[in-house]
Amino acid sequence: MKRNPDRLSVLEKSWLVLDAFRPTGGPLRLTEVAARCHLPKTTAFRLLTELTEIGAVARRDDGYYLGRRLFELGCIVPLERDLRHAALPFMHDLYEATHETVHLGVRDGLDVVYVEKIRGQEAFALPSRVGGRLPLTCTGIGKALLAYSGPTLIEEVLGRPLRRLTPHSIVDPKRLEETLGQIQAAGLAYEREESQLGGACIAAPVFGDGMAIAALSVSVPLARFQPTRLAPAVKAAALGISRALTRGI
Repeated sequence: MKRNPDRLSVLEKSWLVLDAFRPTGGPLRLTEVAARCHLPKTTAFRLLTELTEIGAVARRDDGYYLGRRLFELGCIVPLERDLRHAALPFMHDLYEATHETVHLGVRDGLDVVYVEKIRGQEAFALPSRVGGRLPLTCTGIGKALLAYSGPTLIEEVLGRPLRRLTPHSIVDPKRLEETLGQIQAAGLAYEREESQLGGACIAAPVFGDGMAIAALSVSVPLARFQPTRLAPAVKAAALGISRALTRGI
């Protein structure tokens, strides 16, 4: 249940303003920010002014944008920084082996957050972007993470209405439970048109300290989807990242 904006602290209201810039980062007009945050225009203007002064927001002729200061801070978040450092060489190898779009994602609540992406040479339109999020249950990366997240989270997800992005998204809890069991047995997650019509992917979990802390995937147009060719490469790359994290690279 969403809290009444009138009862939020200044810090919470400031974060609400920053969060209003999803998914593009701007530009937004003052009226758009106020409407998205359900705040009075005077309050939204005061917060935007203060955020601009510290570099968290930038103001241009066409509106407000997220500021470079946030990008600088985001790049030094320890988990994502270390994970990207370990993963990028293997992601590039996977790209060279497949020439398809490669993703790296982590779990945040019931969503996947994409922390890195290498776009394929003949890539098709995908709903993913670095810093963006999609439901766990609609993506290969999300299902790989969910399958290895333990029974508590799985039970929570199965007990909620499952989100649908396309007609092929899994919305039957029993079918999802069976799918997660198959992922656990194979070490691979498959997705066919569940997040984007015409697309498919294969994902594998990345482990650190004995837990699935991320997942790696290759996304392709459905017409080029060849699991027997792609699966070994995805699995090998994910294993390489896991070993690199274990060595502390």
